[in-house]
Amino acid sequence: MNKVIISIVLVVVIILLFFGNLVWGSVSIPYGEVVGILTGNQTGSDTYGYIILESRLPQAITALLSGAALATSGLLLQTAFRNPLAGPDVFGISSGAGLAVAIVMLAFGGNISLDNLCLGFLDEECGYAIGGFMAILVSAFAGAMLVMGIITAFSAIVRSHTVLLIIGLMVGYLASSAISLLNFFSTAEGVKSYMIWGMGSFGNVSMDEVRWFVPFAILGLLVSLLLIKPLNAMLLGEQYAENLGFPIRKLRIALLVITGMLTAVVTAFCGPIAFIGLATPHIARLLVGTENHRQLLPVTMLMGAAIALLCNLLCSLPSDGGIVPLNAVTPLFGAPVIIYILVRRR
Repeated sequence: MNKVIISIVLVVVIILLFFGNLVWGSVSIPYGEVVGILTGNQTGSDTYGYIILESRLPQAITALLSGAALATSGLLLQTAFRNPLAGPDVFGISSGAGLAVAIVMLAFGGNISLDNLCLGFLDEECGYAIGGFMAILVSAFAGAMLVMGIITAFSAIVRSHTVLLIIGLMVGYLASSAISLLNFFSTAEGVKSYMIWGMGSFGNVSMDEVRWFVPFAILGLLVSLLLIKPLNAMLLGEQYAENLGFPIRKLRIALLVITGMLTAVVTAFCGPIAFIGLATPHIARLLVGTENHRQLLPVTMLMGAAIALLCNLLCSLPSDGGIVPLNAVTPLFGAPVIIYILVRRR
């Protein structure tokens, strides 16, 4: 019953935070106006309607699903590798996305150009170019999935969880090194643009782009819920899980694929977001007091959504109209939790 109460409280908190994200910001909008806009009974300024429907609503939806996706990714990795410090950042998935974006922004000027696709067989031009936000989106997704593929390939060879975790760390370090070199040889404008992207933001997704983001995020979350039973079996040890008929190696690859997809989608649309995937599962464990994923996984999703909405709200609260970088706020929640867990486990 305690778990049910926790879930209900989290749902109420998410609803309040979601509505708060629509009301508060650089421009304060009355509660009644927000309700009227959402229900189609707008009576006030058209500017309010534009701010809500084209900026704050897609931003709140993105924060809600991104928080749930990152928290779920962290829990899946921590269970699969039996390591409290496993997370999307640790396995280099976010670094892979960051490297791909750095290549596009710093080396190619923000464009993905495929010229001379016809290879000389036709005289007319048939090149293809992607620029702007779409170039960043495509490159981030491709980079994250590439690193996920590398880690998945190693998982079929390496049996040790610790060794695979170290491989993920090394891949992340290699990506970070390449990014540093690109920054060194790039222009000041390119470095500034990349730094802004690297700060993370839920506000880069428009209402049209939300239609692409939502299906991928929801699909990954639903597939994660289908893995509750094998995840619980893995808690009792690999031999026990195999005796129950769960192929550990295939299951580990499946977890990496799901985690890679969730992290890639979030990073592609929002940039690299720190600590939510790493710290949220630990907060959920402290609340529910159990490792049973039948209770832990849904609470982790809800907690991730609530933390992301709260961080997004805090980013938009400054009265001068500025927006605080997202990755300047998430460590305020994540770092103390990780320190507490490390001290507690000695």
